Amino acid sequence: MELSKKKVLVFGTGKSGIGAAGLLLQKGASVVLYDGNQEKNADELRVQFAADAALEIVLGTLPESVMDTLDLVVMSPGVPCDLPEVLLMKEKGIRIWGEVELAYECGKGDVLAVTGTNGKTTTTSLLGAIMQAWKKEVYIVGNIGNPYTDAAPKMTDEAVTVAEISSFQLETIEKFAPKVSTILNITPDHLNRHHTMEEYIRVKELITENQTADDTCVLNYEDEILRKFGETLKTKVIYFSSLHKLEKGMYLDGKMICYSDGAEVTEICRTDELNLPGRHNHENVMAASAMALAYGVPVEVIRKVVKEFKAVEHRIEYVTEKNGVVYYNDSKGTNPDAAIKGIQAMDRPTLLIGGGYDKGSSYEEWIQAFDGKVKYLVLIGQTREKIAETARKLGFTDIVFAESLEEAVQFCADHAVSGDAVLLSPACASWGMFPNYEVRGQIFKELVRKL
Repeated sequence: MELSKKKVLVFGTGKSGIGAAGLLLQKGASVVLYDGNQEKNADELRVQFAADAALEIVLGTLPESVMDTLDLVVMSPGVPCDLPEVLLMKEKGIRIWGEVELAYECGKGDVLAVTGTNGKTTTTSLLGAIMQAWKKEVYIVGNIGNPYTDAAPKMTDEAVTVAEISSFQLETIEKFAPKVSTILNITPDHLNRHHTMEEYIRVKELITENQTADDTCVLNYEDEILRKFGETLKTKVIYFSSLHKLEKGMYLDGKMICYSDGAEVTEICRTDELNLPGRHNHENVMAASAMALAYGVPVEVIRKVVKEFKAVEHRIEYVTEKNGVVYYNDSKGTNPDAAIKGIQAMDRPTLLIGGGYDKGSSYEEWIQAFDGKVKYLVLIGQTREKIAETARKLGFTDIVFAESLEEAVQFCADHAVSGDAVLLSPACASWGMFPNYEVRGQIFKELVRKL
């Protein structure tokens, strides 16, 4: 789509929205930057752009007269697509893209895209590191915190973009077509946004929508939904498995990660050579390695990088040891399934800090995964009553309520003994108490270091 001289509304004024508006202005579009929150400061938003930019800022209610002048709407990922004003724009036949579609339209080179409920950031970071060890021009973008739209104008035809793509971003794709994609796993999440599990699955699977028979999709063989989905695809499919020895695909054989092309088996590395603990991380390594192999990266490059790679910040991240107690920051465990991975990675008695914003999740499987490891469950935030009620029903009663993260950390420090672990793995989003999971994790680390 030719963007020059088009009038485009950017819906949302966060990092993605600002990036999208900047890219559109570079392309010669006139931009309406819109946010439904009328408390936002228009002057603070405007100073992020050139003084003479063709930019109008609208806060609060969006007048229908503005809608009637639009050629395109670019949605920020955090803005639901079923808001009344969005539905009205769809009725009017206005084209609606997401920030990912805009960046893909303006970018160059090949895209390798990662989605799934859990493990996206680790897999994207690892795949990005593998590509950087092999190619000169690599961009690591998307849900990982670097707006895709910031990178798009810099790309040449030689670029390789490694993109972490959320379900929110997949809702609004049109032509987005990665050379290699992966869906790591699908478990209940964001049901407050997608409303049904069926819709959440449908949106995740959109990552393959525009791929061709020349492209590849990497799927988790242990996920029944994805195993069946792979049978329907026109792309090449590579499965990875942590529990089955596959005739063809990436799998774990004892402690050795192997790849079989159907004729020959290649050993990648042993799990005890990795800096990433837990089966879920071994799956992330398999997914990233399979994607890299599918793209043509030599196995010796993959092997070297996966052995050197360190855990992503806020994902089962070692913080420090105090008085024989080890502290881990798993603030990125923003849903029960991610938090299950956190507790499964612990190999010692654990004081667990959980709770936060309610995304409509249920917590039974998380509580059941405690497996006798959890000494205390220290709960904060909006969901603490809901989680406590679930825990008690399942027979877990060592529950403490704290009014703040600081109080929770202090309780754990006072009650942990040498040989214990303290794990922040909330199973909930951070909103309400913190702007995002990164801030929550950063504050946790600061509180721990001050003990």
